[in-house]
Amino acid sequence: MSLETLKVQVIKKAWEDPAFKAELLADAKAAVKAAFGVELPQEIQVTTVEESASHYYLVIPPNPEDIGNGESNVEVVW
Repeated sequence: MSLETLKVQVIKKAWEDPAFKAELLADAKAAVKAAFGVELPQEIQVTTVEESASHYYLVIPPNPEDIGNGESNVEVVW
């Protein structure tokens, strides 16, 4: 499963399951492991926030050229 696919599944489950959303907001890594059996690596930090109708978050991902060996890597998103 790609990270992008996992991200979509996590968001969908959070929309459908208020208890999961609460767990995700409290401890994202534990919630993802419990719900999907996916353990995110220790060096990966996940911060979960919830947008509202009047408060949006703009996330600027790292420039793929700044990661690793300098080659473009569009898979590095989440």
